[in-house]
Amino acid sequence: MSGAAVMVRDGPWLADRRLFLANAFEPVDKAPPDYQLLVRKFDLGAVNPTFKEGSDQKLVQYSQGLTIIRSSQCPHIAKFAADIAETAENEYHIKPTVVDLECWNDAQNAPTPYAIFALIYNGRLLADHQISRTRFRNIMNKCLA
Repeated sequence: MSGAAVMVRDGPWLADRRLFLANAFEPVDKAPPDYQLLVRKFDLGAVNPTFKEGSDQKLVQYSQGLTIIRSSQCPHIAKFAADIAETAENEYHIKPTVVDLECWNDAQNAPTPYAIFALIYNGRLLADHQISRTRFRNIMNKCLA
């Protein structure tokens, strides 16, 4: 083993970087909007890991309609995704496309570093982490205004 890596962010749903920085982890990469990749090396000569580039280009494939990208990592994700899909259809008359991330390769090629959940509308990233039905309504009302 060359070391350990962890992804952190200033925003919600991931650990705060201070815990890891206090335990000899060091920042090695960043990704928008506020993701950081931290590493604690056991082999100081090991190559630093990096985030995959090209998130903006990955959004292009979701340029039509509403897309919900989800993984089966957590039961809350299934609930949030189902609530959003139901609300999109019943209140906004938009039938979303649901993309399930089924393996590590799907996650590594997701349009966001978090790669657990994403909400995309006409190629625009609306949320890069799971959100509630109420938050979805607030976002859609602004998008459609």
